[in-house]
Amino acid sequence: MNTTFKEENNDFVMYFDGRLDTAAAPAVEKEMQPLNDCTGHDIILDCTKMEYISSSGLRIFLSILKNAKPKGSHVFIRGLNNELQQVFAMTGFNNLFEFK
Repeated sequence: MNTTFKEENNDFVMYFDGRLDTAAAPAVEKEMQPLNDCTGHDIILDCTKMEYISSSGLRIFLSILKNAKPKGSHVFIRGLNNELQQVFAMTGFNNLFEFK
C-alpha cells in the first residue's frame, strides 16, 4: 500500500494505491496522522487506486472521521470501485461518510 498526502484547495487529501489490509494498516495509520491533527480543513480519502480494504483499514477510516467531526471538519471518500462500494454498504460505512 502506498499513500500520498497533499493539500489541495484548503482540503487535506490522502491518496491510496494498493491493498489496505491488516499487514499494511499500521504503516498507513502512521502516515495518516496529519489528518488526525488537522483543524479547519476538510479531509478527502481518495480511493481511486485502492484495490482492497480490510476491517483494519475501515477502523482507520472511522478513526479519522471520529477525530475530524468534533473539529468541524468533514470527511469525504471518493473513487470507490464496485467491490469497495459493496464493502462500505455491507458494513454500513456508506451511512457514516460523505462521498464525492
